Amino acid sequence: MKYALIGCGRIAVNHIKAVSNNGIELVAVCDIDPAKFDVMFEKADCGNYPGTARYGDYIAMLNEHPEIKLVGIATESGKHAEIALECISRGINVIIEKPMAMSMKDADKIVSLAEKTGVKVSACHQNRFNLAIQKLRSSLDQGRFGKLSHGSINVRWNRGKPYFDQAPWRGTWEQDGGTLMNQCIHGIDLLRWMLGNEVEEVYGATRQRFHDYLEAEDVGVAVLKFKNGAVGTVEGTSNVYPKNLEETLYIFGENGTVKVGGTSTNNIDVWNFADKSHDDAVAQGLREAVNNVYGNGHTALYADVIDAIKNDRKPYVDAVAGRNALEIVLAIYKSQKTGLPVKLPLYDFASTDMAGEFEE
Repeated sequence: MKYALIGCGRIAVNHIKAVSNNGIELVAVCDIDPAKFDVMFEKADCGNYPGTARYGDYIAMLNEHPEIKLVGIATESGKHAEIALECISRGINVIIEKPMAMSMKDADKIVSLAEKTGVKVSACHQNRFNLAIQKLRSSLDQGRFGKLSHGSINVRWNRGKPYFDQAPWRGTWEQDGGTLMNQCIHGIDLLRWMLGNEVEEVYGATRQRFHDYLEAEDVGVAVLKFKNGAVGTVEGTSNVYPKNLEETLYIFGENGTVKVGGTSTNNIDVWNFADKSHDDAVAQGLREAVNNVYGNGHTALYADVIDAIKNDRKPYVDAVAGRNALEIVLAIYKSQKTGLPVKLPLYDFASTDMAGEFEE
């Protein structure tokens, strides 16, 4: 399978490793900054792909390589939708880094065009493939929790000025959003997915406390009301001193309690069920070693998308999943802006609607 990567910054290393691990052919890479290519390949430590074409313009790359069947999109967030829609319109399958888009209109366009063309679109919420998350999901699907009560996601991380200085688009409403959109959207995806997906109402508040050099928030909290009666809470921040503390997911049901912790929902800290299973001993105390907060899920996500293309099925994490995670973040933003709860579905709101929110 012929593959190309658009955007060769910080997260691109994980995409290159996933490409190498899955044995697909890297035809071309694209970035407006040519200095990023060698840095990315060196950090990936899986060969520098001497035959790989290098581009500064993704349109030219796509025009010159019609054989490309799958594209990874890892640019700044504000460019994701534009590039994805161009690829899909050409019949090219895409894996889109989170967030899938920065507006509900663009997200809905991606979902609609993917369905119309039959192109496979995957939102890169790779934490769904964490071993601990897969164990949790399996128990949920088996009904071991019984009736769900509530759940929470707590993303308590640290991001200082050196991080934001790496790229001028970070923390801007147009190209990135704040900590909920950038750091916390993976956990928000997991919470919505686990508690039944169908959310009726979102009420949230965000603040900018320690990052006055940014446009967007550095802390946000919210309450999610699900149609099945369950309630979810979100806490996300980049303000934890002095370093990342945790990304922890709790799920509570009448017959079960699970806490998945670690720095990126990669460890099972609590695993209690009324009905005992032979699998419980494996789950209790499960620790998945990870090198960074991105975890190990990119390789598994790529493998799933490759299989989805070959067998003409939906990816495990499809465009709708990406839309749903974005919808929660934008609903929290809208609630902050209006001071009111926000009813879902949300059709017409964008990160840029928050412009000036934290200016004095």
